[in-house]
Amino acid sequence: MQNSLFIGAALIPLFLTSSLLTGNINSGIPKKSAIHHTLAKATTYTVDPAQSTISWNAKKVTGEHNGLVKIAKGQLTWEGNKLTGGTFVADMTTMRDIDKGEANPFNERLVNHLRSDDFFGVEKFPTSTFKITSVKPIEGAKAGEPNYTISGELTIKNTTKPQTFPATVNLAGNVAQATAKLTVNRIDYDIKYRAAIIGTAADKIIDDTFSLDLKIVATKTPL
Repeated sequence: MQNSLFIGAALIPLFLTSSLLTGNINSGIPKKSAIHHTLAKATTYTVDPAQSTISWNAKKVTGEHNGLVKIAKGQLTWEGNKLTGGTFVADMTTMRDIDKGEANPFNERLVNHLRSDDFFGVEKFPTSTFKITSVKPIEGAKAGEPNYTISGELTIKNTTKPQTFPATVNLAGNVAQATAKLTVNRIDYDIKYRAAIIGTAADKIIDDTFSLDLKIVATKTPL
């Protein structure tokens, strides 16, 4: 019995020393959650409206029109060198047509009609927005080719619909750039003037879809 008591008493300091060493070792190792938080810290890049553009193209049976809309504001978010999100706001009051020339009287009539309730109802809905909801890298993408598949919510005339399209995105130092082209079905946004589904005369039909070419330039937001 005495021997057992002696052995037990001798082991107590050993256990205490082991516990202290274990605690000291563990205290020097960051928790997994802390490591993940450090790596996942997002960086914001603010869109430069002066360098960014939205070009639109709309076709009809007798021809087509091309124009521009300015981006009012926006941002892209990155984690390391990976794009993770973003939002953009287009100023619909800046809508222009460029294929006829700014001085052409037809230009003003066309733009005023596009801003009317027949189309975009700009007075009631002066902005359109796009919010990224999903970003998926395209494996094996070559330089200059689309390297991301972007999904998001496009809001026009207070109506929001999902959109998915490929995009070419690059990050160099403090500047991020992205280009993309997407096709929008105007019927989804209750823009039905002279649409094919209405059964209008063939020589007056305007395509139900229009395309948008995006060029986004954003700079790193100062901390």
